[in-house]
Amino acid sequence: MQRKEVTFLSGTDTCAAWLYAPAGGGSDGTLPLIVMAHGLTGTRRDRLGPFAERFADAGVAALVFDHRGFGDSGGEPDHVDPALQLEDWRAAIAHARSLPGVDPGRIATFGSSLGGGNALAAAAEDSAIAAAISQVPFLDRESQAYRSAPPVQAAIGAAAEAGGHLPAVGQPHEAAFINAPGAEAGWRHVVAIGEDSRWRNRASAGWLLSDYRPIRHAETLHCPWLVCVGEADNVALPGPAIAAGTRAPKGVVRTYPGVAHFDIYDGPEHEAVVADEVAFLRRHLLLST
Repeated sequence: MQRKEVTFLSGTDTCAAWLYAPAGGGSDGTLPLIVMAHGLTGTRRDRLGPFAERFADAGVAALVFDHRGFGDSGGEPDHVDPALQLEDWRAAIAHARSLPGVDPGRIATFGSSLGGGNALAAAAEDSAIAAAISQVPFLDRESQAYRSAPPVQAAIGAAAEAGGHLPAVGQPHEAAFINAPGAEAGWRHVVAIGEDSRWRNRASAGWLLSDYRPIRHAETLHCPWLVCVGEADNVALPGPAIAAGTRAPKGVVRTYPGVAHFDIYDGPEHEAVVADEVAFLRRHLLLST
């Protein structure tokens, strides 16, 4: 397995990415590839590498990118806009298809949390995507979000209305995007074990006024879709994701008892999730041509 730094344009800005290539593969144009991105304010350095390494070891190349405004990419810092992020996904997929040795008909999408919703949306609009993976996915802001106390909800709403910013993570009594009990400690652990993280505890709040519901794509998704759900997830509540994966024509749902939102990035929980993901990719990208 080899990894190299690459870039591609999204709009007028540059997105930074890592390209993981399986050992000895790709020169004949038959290499499958999975496009990967993280959630709300995470970056490729925040433990996406261990997933990409396992995929490459299994024979699937990986393109792991930072959205504009986050990590090493250009764009307005800390600006979240699901529509712009979907543009980044389109650009990343187009770049992946242009790479020498890559089979443009065997491209998959992968995302965690909010990225899991983006991975679903990107696959749904592109009929040539071969498969999609959403882990601990945040697919519907209305039905999946943790509900803070009313004063905290009011403060979050005020920040959105004012076009301001909020911390990405905080305690339950704090106005933050992710403030479910135990979630801040979970995410800070992920950052601490990451790779020279560029994470910042800040993101724009205006997108909360949008209708973020990639879950609506589930029933008509054309490709196989693996949905990996932590049964103890209190950040992206598991019920709606399980139901969405069950409704999808080619959906596959895997649930993990006792696993919370940020548990999947290391330890036995990581091993369980990545083993299911590798098996899924082997079935749909490596055994099919």
